[in-house]
Amino acid sequence: MERKNAKAILDRFQKGTASKEEIQQIKDWMMFGEFSDLGISEKDMSSDLAELDKRILTYKLKRTIVVSWRRAVAVAASILVVSTIGFFGYQSYQNTLKDNVIVASDLAPGQSAATLTLADGTKIRLDDALNGELARQAGVVISKTADGELVYELKGNVGGNQMNTISTSNGETYRVKLPDGTLVWLNSGSSLTYAASLVQQGRRLVSLSGEGYFEVAKDKSTPFVVETSGQQVEVLGTHFNINSYKDEPLVATTLLEGSVRVSAGENVQRIVPGEQLKNIGGQFTVAKVNTENITDWKEGEFNLEGLDFRTAMRKIARWYDVQVIYEPPVALYIE
Repeated sequence: MERKNAKAILDRFQKGTASKEEIQQIKDWMMFGEFSDLGISEKDMSSDLAELDKRILTYKLKRTIVVSWRRAVAVAASILVVSTIGFFGYQSYQNTLKDNVIVASDLAPGQSAATLTLADGTKIRLDDALNGELARQAGVVISKTADGELVYELKGNVGGNQMNTISTSNGETYRVKLPDGTLVWLNSGSSLTYAASLVQQGRRLVSLSGEGYFEVAKDKSTPFVVETSGQQVEVLGTHFNINSYKDEPLVATTLLEGSVRVSAGENVQRIVPGEQLKNIGGQFTVAKVNTENITDWKEGEFNLEGLDFRTAMRKIARWYDVQVIYEPPVALYIE
C-alpha cells in the first residue's frame, strides 16, 4: 500500500467514513506496528499519527480519561489479546504525544476501604478505624480484625432490626463476615444493607447494590436471600457472584459452588456451578462462563478477556476511580 493511501485511510477514519476493513487495519497499525506494507517508516508513521492526534483531545482533567479515536482502537484491540489492563498498551507511541498529553498523576488501583453506617446514622471509616470492637447493637458486637475484615458476632439476646450498611466508593473494596459466618466481598462502588442480626422473618436477608461475591454459610433451616434491583437470589449455602451496578444494562448472577434460585416477578430459574444468569428487564438467559474472569476483582486482579469495550471501560473506571469521557468518533466505531 502506498503512503498516500495510508494517509487517506487515516483521514477517512477521522471523518467517520472509513470502512470496517480500514478500521481493522488501523487497529493493526496501532497495536502491532505493521508498517512494512505501507512503504512508511515507523518514525514517519508515528509522526503522522501524532500530528493527527493533536486535533483530538486525549487527557484533560485529573482522574478523567478522555478517550479519543486513537486510544479507543488501542483499547479495543488490547482487550482481544490481553487479560490485564490494555488501554495503556501502545507505549511505542507515547513519546510522540508529549506535546498534547497531560498526565496529572499515576492512577492507583483499588484499596481495602469502606464506610460502615450504623442504624443510628453513625458513619465509621473502616480503613481509618482501629482494630477491635467498633460498636454494639442489640446483642450484636461489630469489630474489625487485624487483617481488615469487618466481623459481626451475636452476643446474648438479639432484639430489633438494627439496619447497617457497608459501602465502598470507586477505587475501594472490602470484606465483611456476617453473624452466620457468611463472607461477603464488596467490589468498588457497591453497598450491602442488612440487619445487624442478619435474620428477618425467618430468612437471612441482605440487599446489594453494585457487585458482591458471597460464600454463604450452610443453614438448611434459614435460607439466605440477596435482593438486588429487579431480582432475588435464594440459597442455603453456596459461592456466587452478583453484578448489579446501575450503569450496567443487566444483572449477572454467576454460580461457583452449590445451587441458587433466581427470581424476578414470575420468572424463576435455577443455575448450576459454572453458569451465569443474565437478567435483562426480567428476561433470563443462562450460559456457561469462565468463572475466574468473573471473580478476578475479589483476588485483586483485573481480567478484561471477552469483555466489550464499554463494559471494560466501566470496570476500569470503577476500579481506578476515574471518569471516562468518549469523544467522537469513538461512539461511531466502538460499541
